Amino acid sequence: MFKIAPYNMATTQLDLKEKVGQLFMPAAFINDTEEEIQELEKLIGKYHIGGLCFFHSRASAATNFEGKKKIVYNEQSLTTLKNLIRRYQNAAKYPLLISIDAEWGLAMRIENTPQYPYAITLGAIQNKEDLIFKVGQQIALDCRKAGIHWNLAPVVDINNNPNNPVIGYRSFGEDKLNVTQKAISFIKGTQSVGILSCIKHFPGHGDTATDSHLGLPIIKKSKEALMANELYPFRETIKNGVDSVMVGHLSIPSLDNGEGTPATISSSIIKGLLRKELNFNGVVISDALNMHSVSKMFSQKGELEWRAFDAGNDILCFAENTKEGIQKIMDNADPNEIEERFNRVWKLKEQAFASHSPSAKDQQETSALNKQLATESLTLLTGNDSIVSNFTREGFNCLSLGESTDKSFVETTSEIADNGPKNRDNVLIALYPPKVKPQNNFDLKTEELDLLRQLLNTKRVILYVFGNPYVLNLINYKAAKAVVLGYQNFKEFQDNALAHFKGEIIAKGTLPVTINLIEP
Repeated sequence: MFKIAPYNMATTQLDLKEKVGQLFMPAAFINDTEEEIQELEKLIGKYHIGGLCFFHSRASAATNFEGKKKIVYNEQSLTTLKNLIRRYQNAAKYPLLISIDAEWGLAMRIENTPQYPYAITLGAIQNKEDLIFKVGQQIALDCRKAGIHWNLAPVVDINNNPNNPVIGYRSFGEDKLNVTQKAISFIKGTQSVGILSCIKHFPGHGDTATDSHLGLPIIKKSKEALMANELYPFRETIKNGVDSVMVGHLSIPSLDNGEGTPATISSSIIKGLLRKELNFNGVVISDALNMHSVSKMFSQKGELEWRAFDAGNDILCFAENTKEGIQKIMDNADPNEIEERFNRVWKLKEQAFASHSPSAKDQQETSALNKQLATESLTLLTGNDSIVSNFTREGFNCLSLGESTDKSFVETTSEIADNGPKNRDNVLIALYPPKVKPQNNFDLKTEELDLLRQLLNTKRVILYVFGNPYVLNLINYKAAKAVVLGYQNFKEFQDNALAHFKGEIIAKGTLPVTINLIEP
C-alpha cells in the first residue's frame, strides 16, 4: 500500500521543481511496448510527475483520427493495467495519483471489465436517484480494485445540440435539472467508497457541433444564457461538493472579454468565472493537452503547458512536453503561485491515499444492477402498449438491422413470429447501431438505412432501438406505429425489451433529449 506524507511535511520535503512536477499528469497507455513503458518510467523518476491518466492505446486516442491506426484487442488489458500501475508507482519518488475516464465503467478503456449504461440511458430514468448512486459507487469500486484513485467523471455538459459529435450519449440529457441531479447522485456514489470525482467539460461542451479533439468549438451564447443553462450543473454540483473540475477546450467569447481564447488557457474563465464567481476551491484539471484544438496552436514545446498553468489549471492532463513545460513554469511562475497549486494537488492526493475499506455490502453484481437500470430506462417514445400487444395477436415478420455481438431480442421474437399467425404487413425491427458515436451514420450501412426508410413508408412497423437514440435523427421515425428505446445492447436490456414486447412490463423511462424529426 502506497502512503503519502501529510502536506505540512511534503511542503518541506519537495523542492520547487519537484512541486511543479507534481502538477503534470502525462498519458499512460495500457498497450505500450516495453520500450515505451521504460521511457515513461524514466520520465516519472526524473521529473517527479504527480500522476498518470490511463488510456487503452496510442491508436485509440481520439487525436489519432487522421492516422487510422488499428486498435489491437487485448484480452488481458486489466491485468496489464494493474501490473503497469505497480511498475510506475515503484518508479516514483512520491506516490502517483492514477486517473482514468470511466464514465460508463472501466470498459470505456479496458477490455473484459464491467460496463454500465451510457449517461443518456441513465438520463431516461425517472425518480430513481438511488440507482444512479449505485452506478457511481460500483464504477468506483471497480476503479479501486484496479489501483485507480480518480474517475474523471461524470460529464455534466447539457447536450442541447443533436449534432454534437463528441458529447451526445455521454450526457445525461438536455434538461439542466435532470443533468444536475443525476450528476450529484453519481458523484455521491463515487465518493462513498473513497474514489475522487470530476465534472467536465467546463464551461459546457453540449451545444457544439465540433469535436474538440480535432478542432476548436466556438460557442456564441451570451454569458446570461450560459449562466442560466450550461453553467447551471457546474454551479450546483460545486455547491454539493465535487473534488475537481475539468476545463474543456472551448472558445466562448462572452466569458473572456470577447477574446475567444480556449477555456483551458483563459485566466478569465478559470481564475475569474470558476474560482471567483462559482467559488470553486478544489482542483482544476485541464482537458487533454494533446487535443488538436489547442496543441496545434503552439509550436514551441512547453508553451502550452505554461499557458495552461498560467490560466489557472492545477493539473496538466496528457501533457506531452513535460520537461519543457516544467522549465517554462520554473522560469515564469511566481513561487507562491506554484506553492498554492501544489497545495491543492497534494491535498487531493492525501484524500486519494486515505485508507478506505468498502464493506462487502457495497459490492453489487454488474448484471443485477444493469437489470434494474434496464427496467427503469426503457422508453416507449411513440405508440402505445396496445399497438405492441396487437402485433403478437395479428402476426408479424421480424428483421434485424445493424450489428451486435448479442441479438437475443431479435432471436427470441423471430421464434415467436415463426410460431404465430402470419402477417406480412406487420414488421418488428430491432435496430442495433454498430457504433455509439454519430459519425458515418453510426456505421449503419446505406442499404440498411434505405431498407428501414422504405419499410417505415410501406409497412406497419414497430421499432426497438438498442443503441444511441440519436440514430432516430436519420429516419422519419414517427412513421412507425411504435418506437421503443432500449438504449443499450447488453443482454439485460434486450431481455427487458423482450418482456415489454410480450406485454409483461411497461416502459418507465423518458427520452432525455429531443430528436429532430426528418420529414418524409
